[in-house]
Amino acid sequence: MIIDYINRYKNEYGVEPIYRVLTGHGCPIALSTYYEARNRPASQRAVRDEKLKVEVSRVHAENYSVYGARKVWLEMRREGIDVARCTVERLMGVLGLEGARRGKKKRTTVADPRVSPMAWWTLDKVDTSRNVCR
Repeated sequence: MIIDYINRYKNEYGVEPIYRVLTGHGCPIALSTYYEARNRPASQRAVRDEKLKVEVSRVHAENYSVYGARKVWLEMRREGIDVARCTVERLMGVLGLEGARRGKKKRTTVADPRVSPMAWWTLDKVDTSRNVCR
């Protein structure tokens, strides 16, 4: 997170001034840590995730975007792509993909815009002599 912040603003302010401000505000980071993280190659998981994102998107789209994580995972296994179901779930979440949901949509009461929500609770509608509403 700090590395991303420094990368975002380093062209505008420079790395060392950002480092000094962060350290002054109680968020110390060694400059060597920043430069090491910047030059570090991507992890095996990150590289594999990029390849799998393409496959997950393809399988989801080929099935009319109705498949959820379980069915996408099963289809990928049928195609010979060895991947864990939890990985498919995680990547679908990152990509913002969802399967179709069964059942009817929830329907809620729609209020009449001409009537004030507080109109039902006003005292002028109550007949206090008989304790009934008019």
